[in-house]
Amino acid sequence: MTFERTRADDGAAAADHTHPLLAWSSDQFSFPLAESHPFPLPKYALVRERLLAERVLEPHWITRSEPAPEDWLLAGHDAAYVARSLRGAWSDAEIRRLGLPWSPELVTRARAALWGTVQASRAALAHGVAGNLAGGTHHAFPDRGEAYCLFNDFAVAVALLRRDGLARRPFVLDLDVHQGNGTAACFAGDATAFTFSMHARHNYPLRKEHSTLDVELEDGAGDDDVLAALDRHVRTALDAHAPDLVFYQAGVDALASDRLGRLRMTHAGLAERDRRVFAWLESRDLPVCLTLGGGYGRPLEDTVEAHANVWRAARIARSRRPPLLAASARDSAASPALEDCTPSRRAH
Repeated sequence: MTFERTRADDGAAAADHTHPLLAWSSDQFSFPLAESHPFPLPKYALVRERLLAERVLEPHWITRSEPAPEDWLLAGHDAAYVARSLRGAWSDAEIRRLGLPWSPELVTRARAALWGTVQASRAALAHGVAGNLAGGTHHAFPDRGEAYCLFNDFAVAVALLRRDGLARRPFVLDLDVHQGNGTAACFAGDATAFTFSMHARHNYPLRKEHSTLDVELEDGAGDDDVLAALDRHVRTALDAHAPDLVFYQAGVDALASDRLGRLRMTHAGLAERDRRVFAWLESRDLPVCLTLGGGYGRPLEDTVEAHANVWRAARIARSRRPPLLAASARDSAASPALEDCTPSRRAH
């Protein structure tokens, strides 16, 4: 099977300022990390710079995230865990489980990444498509962090949206190569939330949680395998749940060159994945909040290009939604809480 590469300048998504694709970035907050550490800290700035250079995003569409306030963290997490995280009182086991050393800078960065998803989810309700150039921290549980994920941005964003009466039936579409175990735990027993995780069966985590729907892929699965599974399950799940907001965890660690992936997808296959997802959401008039998710390729350029492809597809998808004037009219009739999603700080 062959696919055409997705590019934001293919026709409809040329620089059209009536269809801004709003995004949030948190790479201005760094944290101490050994050069040899496998976490790809540089990729976040590199992705943002690539998207700006190609004009997939315009500078004034990107807002610098701020550290989320403590009460936001408490909306989705155990109070004792939040307190330990803020003051650096983790046990050795908690540090090993997270895979990152505690520092005040790490906590600030995690809070900013969470802020971005909260704001992008509100922008998605107003504009149809919006996203976070970080986030997708799907391994964080209510009472602990795991695998580079300190706080679960999906759980917090949904709690705040529900508090403000803006969304009630969220759908987390998680196509990262690792199961969204923390997200599954956060929404366990909540029939009004749908957690969909399509992941490598034998990859991390060894002990899986129970999502609303788990679709497991065998080691070495390639483009045809992944896309066939996507076709079989995503549309049926969307129609069964009838969500009012979709969070798209668009991890790119299914790429063949990814160190932690165990799958064999190509750039073209991942781009086709994204094209289908955005088309299915558009046909159902479902707002979508995009999160960056995982990507650990060697060379790192492979991961940067794959993430950029997701955003190229998002740019095209945004161009097919209502223009700014129509969206603004809808905003004014909605809850004042949506005003928080308006960019107030130009990024970088």
